[in-house]
Amino acid sequence: MSVKIGRNDPCWCGSGRKYKTCHAAFDERIVRYASAGHVVPTRDIIKTPEQIAGIKESAKINIAVLDYIEEHIHEGMNTAEIDHMVYGLTTKMGGIPAPLNYEGYPYSVCTSVNEQVCHGFPSEKVVLKEGDIINVDCSTVLNGYFSDSSRMFCIGEVSREKQHLVDVTRECVELGLKEVKPWGFLGDMGQAVHDHAFANGYSVVREIGGHGVGLKFHEEPWVGYNSKRGTEMLMVPGMVFTIEPMVNMGKADIIIDKKNNWEVYTADGKPSAQWEIMVAVTEDGADVLSW
Repeated sequence: MSVKIGRNDPCWCGSGRKYKTCHAAFDERIVRYASAGHVVPTRDIIKTPEQIAGIKESAKINIAVLDYIEEHIHEGMNTAEIDHMVYGLTTKMGGIPAPLNYEGYPYSVCTSVNEQVCHGFPSEKVVLKEGDIINVDCSTVLNGYFSDSSRMFCIGEVSREKQHLVDVTRECVELGLKEVKPWGFLGDMGQAVHDHAFANGYSVVREIGGHGVGLKFHEEPWVGYNSKRGTEMLMVPGMVFTIEPMVNMGKADIIIDKKNNWEVYTADGKPSAQWEIMVAVTEDGADVLSW
């Protein structure tokens, strides 16, 4: 809350209302948390209702693309086909695949199979076979607004161990979502995710987590899942971020492909799973924008 605003000045949020009747009390509450030593969001993290409406329109495309993949993914297809589907449908609906050329990433989607943790490159050489699990991570830009979510898919009959990993990871996201409340902390959500994964004998990747999103592909805050209740950033209405734990069947350690500096694998070669949703903090809880 670095810029001082007069109480009768227009509010910083763009509502057109006077600051004293709009966000003055909101800002004062945040300042009290900051004075108590908590990490608090800056104004640029907090989205206006108009911005959230724009993000929701972007998310409609993201959801539709993942629904389409869910209908068409099958044994025997290669992951390059998924990339073509994502690009084709996203652009047909007026959007842009956010990953394409992002910091040099050469594809429209991430397809991470089995022991790949994230950022898997689509390839004609990677043919899906029965027993595989795959994360398809889509992100969309529409009119300057970003959306982001991913889903796990099981190809044919998978082992009980892989199915359990996929199911527990989804449960982790659902439990984390229940902790997203205004004036709580990201650590509340992070510990809920962590505890459920560990209770099932799994580990959660430490180095890669969720993030703020909406006006950029990746914004503050960074969202981790090895955190403690009452810690990390204060959650306030208007914040938009992803919940996307990467849960490993074995150890949490990861390695990055040295050839492309993108693809991430479990260090022990055991499978990993990830579900991702994008949420907005509301006055009384959370609104899931993309899934």
